[in-house]
Amino acid sequence: MILIHNATIINEDNSVKGSVLIENDLISEVYLNEKVPEGIIKEAQVIEAEGLWLLPGVIDDQVHFREPGLTHKGDIETESRAAIAGGVTSFMEMPNTLPQTVTIEALNNKFELASQKSYANYSFFMGATNSNMEELKKINPKKVCGIKIFMGSSTGNMLVDNKKALETIFAEVNMLIATHCEKEEIIKANVEKYKTEFGYNIPIPYHPLIRSEEACYQSSSEAVELAHKYGTRLHVLHLSTEKELSLFESKPLSEKKVTGEACVHHLWFTDEEYLIMGSQIKWNPAVKTRKDRDAILQAVNQDKLDVIATDHAPHLLSEKQGGCLQAASGGPLIQHSLQVMLELVKKGKITKETVVKKMSHAPADLFQVYKRGYIKKGYFADMVLINPEKPYTVTQENILYKCKWSPFEGNTFSTTIEKTILNGKLAFDNGIVNEVRGKALKFDR
Repeated sequence: MILIHNATIINEDNSVKGSVLIENDLISEVYLNEKVPEGIIKEAQVIEAEGLWLLPGVIDDQVHFREPGLTHKGDIETESRAAIAGGVTSFMEMPNTLPQTVTIEALNNKFELASQKSYANYSFFMGATNSNMEELKKINPKKVCGIKIFMGSSTGNMLVDNKKALETIFAEVNMLIATHCEKEEIIKANVEKYKTEFGYNIPIPYHPLIRSEEACYQSSSEAVELAHKYGTRLHVLHLSTEKELSLFESKPLSEKKVTGEACVHHLWFTDEEYLIMGSQIKWNPAVKTRKDRDAILQAVNQDKLDVIATDHAPHLLSEKQGGCLQAASGGPLIQHSLQVMLELVKKGKITKETVVKKMSHAPADLFQVYKRGYIKKGYFADMVLINPEKPYTVTQENILYKCKWSPFEGNTFSTTIEKTILNGKLAFDNGIVNEVRGKALKFDR
């Protein structure tokens, strides 16, 4: 038995002083504003949490852990260790690996790898192509988080640009579809436009002009239109523009079939920082204007956008060199995503209750994750303890990603992640990741 004693429990829109009892891998009791029986205190391993915040573990619904095939950048073991150090207890990983996860065989291989290597709980998206409809129909919806469609440029054959194939997927697949939305034709036209001015060395500040507001909006509009036409359960990933927000409604998640996601980099950085940080903040979709950033945060606060995730996508720093056409897009974020959002809490931009709602509760509800994402009796004991008054500086020494860099290196956050509990076990404790392994997520569908 483990007793987390006298914490401020942040859960279901409330912050209440209390204690949580863990037995085996489950939460066996939650004591709110009440004394814990003396017998329990004597028997349990007590973690004294006076002055600390206790949150449900973060569920990150969009990561790229690079295994198999791209493991020089990162792998399931290294990136899930970083996740646990960041209070992320569950992840959903994307299909653009080598080989791509577009067959049941490739999907099962990933689950097997994770069962041996993952420090966090896990599931994997199956990737859609123009021609793998028969494979998509074989998916077990109780095991697989969803189907990923690249409606924008991608590697290999994962760009779904055949209109008939796209309509068939939206019409016939009876599970959640997650989309990357950027219009390929607009991006190509913009590349050609700036190549006439700069040649092949287009400066990084032009990246959000190449992957423009209109490229994002046209593609997102198409996805939402298809979802409404066929009644599809659609989740639009990493929204980056104010204009796209008009496609979503401010209402409870339980009433939606079309949902949207914000990512931490689009809530933190703006295009003003390309001149300072260069390709380190090059993502697809691109970081855009301050106006876009502020509108996305407002949409999160107004329940127009439902989930906050990372799109964690590590590359070596050597791969991030060059201009718009050379530098790799993506960056490592999962170890510090919760601290980034809690920093916005400290700045008065969002409440800590909303952070928990968007990073823990909403992903669990949206994907119908079985008994995770909340601090409730009978739920799996995935939790994170935060010291809200202990500053933490990101340094080369404490970065756990395989690529060994972070766009937040040198930043000092106001909070420190002290402990992460995974399935009832102490997985992270004051800077040390313990040898605890995660479980495959189950979905209550």
